[in-house]
Amino acid sequence: MEQSAQQTQQLDHLASASAPPTGASPFAAFGMPGLGGPLAAPPEPRPVLELEGEEYEDELDALSDWVDDFLLPVYGTEVTTATPWCLQWQEHSDVVAWLHALWLAYQQHKDPEAGLSGLLVWHRDFLTHTMVAVRGPGGPLSACMTSPDRPAHRLLPGPPPSARTEKANGSEAGVPGESTS
Repeated sequence: MEQSAQQTQQLDHLASASAPPTGASPFAAFGMPGLGGPLAAPPEPRPVLELEGEEYEDELDALSDWVDDFLLPVYGTEVTTATPWCLQWQEHSDVVAWLHALWLAYQQHKDPEAGLSGLLVWHRDFLTHTMVAVRGPGGPLSACMTSPDRPAHRLLPGPPPSARTEKANGSEAGVPGESTS
């Protein structure tokens, strides 16, 4: 019995001396990334229109590759008056925002963690709605190419600022005839 108690004491001592600190990975000694401590969270996706400079250009290049190599060959229906397109779609900021959001959703829903129905959800909840909003007859590309034989590009003017904004800007600028007191 005494020998068994000594062995138990030895095992307890060895186990406590070689055990990694609480919360540490048992693989830390191997120097494997992500296994030696807490996993680094992936960067938060940011809307493309919030990016600037080189970061914006890199994201727009990656988006353009996805649109040209995947989206249009698979889902780009015929160009008609009902489904216009623009070869210069990158100059339409609203179209860039829509397609970027669609691309981010695609990346999320094709991930294995999205489950077997991930891409079906992407089709149902994102693809159809985005394509109708972007390529619909009254959408942002409606003044652009409506026939593949006649490429066209035109940026439609947006609505003017609200009356409240105009009034505030006019008062600050000291418009003649308006009281600033």
